[in-house]
Amino acid sequence: MGDLARWSLKVSRDTDIALRTLLATRGGRKGDLSKFVEEAVNREVFRQTVSDIRARNAGIDEDAVARLVEEELGATRLAFWADARR
Repeated sequence: MGDLARWSLKVSRDTDIALRTLLATRGGRKGDLSKFVEEAVNREVFRQTVSDIRARNAGIDEDAVARLVEEELGATRLAFWADARR
């Protein structure tokens, strides 16, 4: 992890016990609670971002989206391989 931010979180006692038990059964170490929270937050941010994009693009023709994706992937591949050759 790069720069760190300190959070103060409050969760129910049941949630605390459940998570600490889960981490302990997996051989939890110092820092695992922070890692677990960070990964869970990243997953939820990603899930909500995908949901927002799907809602925004709901009215767009699937074939048009597929063409746009293929065009962007093609451009990205060209740029990637051009950089790799340098």
